[in-house]
Amino acid sequence: MSTPVSAVEPRKITKLLVANRGEIAVRVIRAARDAGIASVAVYADQDINAIHAGLADEAYALGGDSAADTYLSIEKLISVARRAGADAVHPGYGFLSENADFAQAVIDAGLIWVGPPPAAIVALGDKVSARHIAEQVGAPLAPGTVDPVSSADEIVAFAEQVGLPVAIKAAFGGGGRGLKVAHTIEEIPALFESATREAVAAFGRGECFVEKFLVHPRHVETQCLADAHGNVVVVSTRDCSLQRRNQKLVEEAPAPFLTDEQQHRLYEASKAILRAAGYVGAGTCEFLIGRDGTVSFLEVNTRLQVEHPVSEEVSGIDLVREQFRIAEGGELDYSDPELRGHSIEFRINGEDPGNNFLPAPGVITSYRGCTGPGVRVDSGVTGGDVISGAFDSLLAKVIITGATREQALERARRALAEFEITGIPTALPFHRVVVNEPDFVAADGDFKVHTTWIENDFDNRIAPWSGSPAEASVFDSRSPVVLEVDGRRIEVTVPDVLIHGDWGTASQAAPKRRFQPAEVSGTASNAVTTPMQASVIKVDVTEGQKVLEGDPLVVLEAMKMEQPITASRAGYVRNLQAPLGQTVSAGHVLLTIEDE
Repeated sequence: MSTPVSAVEPRKITKLLVANRGEIAVRVIRAARDAGIASVAVYADQDINAIHAGLADEAYALGGDSAADTYLSIEKLISVARRAGADAVHPGYGFLSENADFAQAVIDAGLIWVGPPPAAIVALGDKVSARHIAEQVGAPLAPGTVDPVSSADEIVAFAEQVGLPVAIKAAFGGGGRGLKVAHTIEEIPALFESATREAVAAFGRGECFVEKFLVHPRHVETQCLADAHGNVVVVSTRDCSLQRRNQKLVEEAPAPFLTDEQQHRLYEASKAILRAAGYVGAGTCEFLIGRDGTVSFLEVNTRLQVEHPVSEEVSGIDLVREQFRIAEGGELDYSDPELRGHSIEFRINGEDPGNNFLPAPGVITSYRGCTGPGVRVDSGVTGGDVISGAFDSLLAKVIITGATREQALERARRALAEFEITGIPTALPFHRVVVNEPDFVAADGDFKVHTTWIENDFDNRIAPWSGSPAEASVFDSRSPVVLEVDGRRIEVTVPDVLIHGDWGTASQAAPKRRFQPAEVSGTASNAVTTPMQASVIKVDVTEGQKVLEGDPLVVLEAMKMEQPITASRAGYVRNLQAPLGQTVSAGHVLLTIEDE
């Protein structure tokens, strides 16, 4: 038995506020129901009809349509917890899940925080501090700055000292947001600005640090559990190398093609880091492994990961239920589990793999999942749902498990072929292709996938999505109605169709188109249009400015990811219509590039 981390008074969770949305909110609500715990959901305006809001025992409006006004509002979330009589809060992942101020606010409100102590979030959620801890316990580390950088000039100096490429990382970020890789000195200022901007938008903090970027590394991590009695367990390793824009698309457990020495080092370093930080709860230690076998600590995610299901499938451990048990003061009464089989997760994002994985808000017109032996689908959407550009693009996760990696891949090919989503583009076409790619399948044992494999080595012949975005159903247009229930006046909102009786519109089989392509002067190749509904967050050009092919024009943001738009030809900027800070529709003409 290890020395206790801290004294924890056992408390039973009876009613849980799930401070999140989408598939992770659904996942936590279901685990709560399994455990006999009542659940409370919260929702932004556009999530009123979302699965998680209907699945929970109670659901409360947060009043707003942006992340800042809803799922990032500590004040509103604590207020709902009090109104609902909840005695615990689970943050899910993303949003405030790694925010120490939120954790402390939950604790100060007398509620159980289903997550690590605020001090551990501060120590490990800050990547700079986490590097200090990793260094103290002897974990392997790539060269990097000790503290956050204050300017692009500091990054330039670092790059000149250790060499290119270098990674600029949000100190309080995760999930690939606020991470930029500079391959030239000249692009460092713009990438530093972009990383800071993304970090502020996603996490509310813009500090960044820099480290040497390993070329063509694998991304390998350990799923860990730690209790307040000093016990730390590594549930499994995972490989998460298949990424685009530094965000994971496919993950698997256990991480294949590791040596015994590498696995031992991952397990021991992870336990040492978490013990040194006084960690309690579920957490993930992430590492990079170079082609030469070099292992380098990357960061700790102080929350449940999107890819946690693959570890559950091979270990038999329900990680969310374990989070509840640990938060209640329970003790881990087992050691590192013996793993059985192999599990692979495919993230079904709302984006177009045939068009550089551009995110695509819109309406899901039909949704048909997959099933059969070894298939698990964790989803937060269904047919008719409106996918907002204000939030993450993840729609569902397909988790495939087999006795071996080969069997898991066989089942994946079948299941992914069955899965069908229409109305918006999704990552499904990519997944159907990648399960047959030799570099990923690695039938000869030579696993060639690395963190930039999609950008650099994948021969992407996937056709761009050819569908037309549909407008939201009339059931998503709502108006307030006053009712009297047991003598009490209450105000509710209901679909307008129930008030106005426009059932003909409601039952149309084919939704109307949301927009028509804009007419522009000149040839089509002259027009620079928005590939998806997005917000204009930066304009790099002025009317009449001369640009060359590849020059930056505008930066858009959709689904929490920045999308730079560059010139496809040389010429002069005309008809500039890029309203800074405003949202523009897909097909909106930002500008034209004309000959002199």
